[in-house]
Amino acid sequence: MSAPSTTSVPDLSVLARPSGAFAMLAVDQREALRAMFAEHQTAPVTDEQITAFKVEAVRALTPYASGVLLERQFALDAVLAANAIAPGCALIAAADAFTADEREFVAEVRIDEDVPGAWVKSVGGSAMKLLVLWRPDEGPEQRVALVEDFVTRCRAAGLISIIEPLSRGSRTGPAPTPAEWNAGVLAAARELGGLGADLYKAEVPLHGEGEEADVRRGCAALTEAIDSPWVVLSSGVPHELFPRAVKLACAEGASGFLAGRAVWRQVVGASDVPQALQRHAVPRLRELDEIVDAAMANR
Repeated sequence: MSAPSTTSVPDLSVLARPSGAFAMLAVDQREALRAMFAEHQTAPVTDEQITAFKVEAVRALTPYASGVLLERQFALDAVLAANAIAPGCALIAAADAFTADEREFVAEVRIDEDVPGAWVKSVGGSAMKLLVLWRPDEGPEQRVALVEDFVTRCRAAGLISIIEPLSRGSRTGPAPTPAEWNAGVLAAARELGGLGADLYKAEVPLHGEGEEADVRRGCAALTEAIDSPWVVLSSGVPHELFPRAVKLACAEGASGFLAGRAVWRQVVGASDVPQALQRHAVPRLRELDEIVDAAMANR
């Protein structure tokens, strides 16, 4: 299927480090973040608690990120009011609205009409991101139409479009096996990677585990399937393996990362969040920066 017609394609360098690598921070988690906090406390996790964590994470980490992804439900307005984003770090707005069911925090996705492109542009945003669920028991028509609509909206607003396809199981069947999940990662790239999005955010093949050659083979297949530059996300990858996963992905054509949990997951539930961010999350993000800079220098 053909990509949407274009007016002008935004310059992606606004989201990149001087090396040309993307080192972007994701802080747009919603009910999944509430569940993370719930692992550390018996009291209900409040919206205010989630917002406060996000503001602190943005303030501590954006000096070392080339872009930061935020959603409006808990974070965007508060972060902007606090002027928490460091100079030189681009703002990416999550343009997806989620519907949960009894099985998944994110069972359905639609474009969030409360985050219009003109508003994102007016508050200094450079890009918008849309999550897309790929399921083996659903046809491509709705997914393709959703991505094309999103890309068109971004182009009209002069914003970079980022899509984030996630491989999922069938809506009513059992959870996918690891092999089925991995096949879905590549199938999603083949289906959606040529629809005109400016940047593609991909799950790491094999969740970054297993033999290096196998992970690299999966990343090379993504590079072949995706027309735009692409980056990896960290969800599903063991914390200690994410730096390796980024290095292998970049060796096979990825241009960096747009990651959250692998950077700040250890900090959730800390008694002193600012201190924990400086102790754990900042060093991890700086390590990832070094990895992607080195990868781009070797190209």
